[in-house]
Amino acid sequence: MFKTIKNALKTPEVRKRLFYTLILIIVFRLGCYITVPGVDNIALNEAMGETNGLAGLIDMISGGAFSRFSVFAMSISPYITASIVIQLLGMIIPSLERLTKEGGEEGRQKINKYTKMLTLVLALVEGIGVYLSYRSSGIFVDQTFLTGALVVAGLVAGTSLLMWLGEQITNKGIGNGISLLIFIGIISGLPRGLTTLWSFIMTEVGFSTTGLLTAIGVIVGALILVAGVVFVQQAERRVPVQYSKKVVGRKMVGAQSTHIPLKLAMAGVMPVIFASSFMTFPAMIIQIFVPNIATETGFLAGLYNFSIATSTSNVGIGYSIANAIVYLLLIIGFTFFYTYATFNPAEVSNNIKKNGGFIPGIRAGKPTTEYLSSIISKLTMFGGLFLSIIAILPMLLRFTNLNIAFGGTSILIVVGVALETVQQLESQLAMRHYKGFLE
Repeated sequence: MFKTIKNALKTPEVRKRLFYTLILIIVFRLGCYITVPGVDNIALNEAMGETNGLAGLIDMISGGAFSRFSVFAMSISPYITASIVIQLLGMIIPSLERLTKEGGEEGRQKINKYTKMLTLVLALVEGIGVYLSYRSSGIFVDQTFLTGALVVAGLVAGTSLLMWLGEQITNKGIGNGISLLIFIGIISGLPRGLTTLWSFIMTEVGFSTTGLLTAIGVIVGALILVAGVVFVQQAERRVPVQYSKKVVGRKMVGAQSTHIPLKLAMAGVMPVIFASSFMTFPAMIIQIFVPNIATETGFLAGLYNFSIATSTSNVGIGYSIANAIVYLLLIIGFTFFYTYATFNPAEVSNNIKKNGGFIPGIRAGKPTTEYLSSIISKLTMFGGLFLSIIAILPMLLRFTNLNIAFGGTSILIVVGVALETVQQLESQLAMRHYKGFLE
């Protein structure tokens, strides 16, 4: 990885992309410290001393922007939710499905336009919910309509700017912009995690041997977890494909042997991000209609506690267990959905057949499709279970004395985005290398 970065800095065009990405990341981090208009900073420091539950989850993804009530407080979560909705609608509405599969570049731009429009609507709804939830906490200068409009407008504008920053990074920088912003937001909490580990070792009464062993255990466990994530993200099943001899023009092209690389975790970390957004969405909606839902009882309060159990242990073990089961099923479901949305066994089988290829021991056509579907199903099930187990690990740790800022979901996102960014960096270097060679 370090060699790749070193080579990238030597290549002018790639270096320009890296610096452009770095500048936009700095803009993102600066925006995390710009408070929304209409907020009383003194009251904010008292009210946001410690965030937990749904607020804690949003604060982690936004890089601490939520606890500061900055313009980036809602992070990029409305865009993620909008992407989920558009992809699901693409499976139901025929016109959207045609745009996705056959629209080409123009279709992709239209889908992107619809996603942005829905993002603005969801950001407006979420912004109103956030304002109503904290209106009675005294963090705003007053409770007039103008102040509320300023706060909501500031939050929506912040999300829109983040959406633009992500798009610019994707088009003119290195890596997937949206994923990279989430990555930066999460790793910005690393100093807080190191402080927590240090507090295990140096307690109020002095040095603690037990705390030192706990800190070492946490570090070793995190390294094992990172190694496991890297192994699963990089692992692949290679399906051999044999192409027979054929005539191309006036020449006879000989038989060729190649393979189809099928990733063990083809969907990457997107199922975890989708599932997290899906689980917390009911809590955001409920907060709009019942601002003091945390102190209420009844069905809506139960649904709210169930929804935020992903990010807090203050709702009871029953809610946490039910939430963990649904969370696990959602991750597996989104893993299958995202995998089959990006890899179509029937389409791959037809392409192999058209080019005169076959999988050794498998007949071309429908048998090849069934064979590929069988392999994809097994790989996807294993990958989904792996993602689910790592994602629910923090929920188990909350019932211990450990309070680590980095959990399984954070490590999955951080490692997955880092690997994806390095791969894109390597592809940029390879493209520049061949281009220079041809010139």
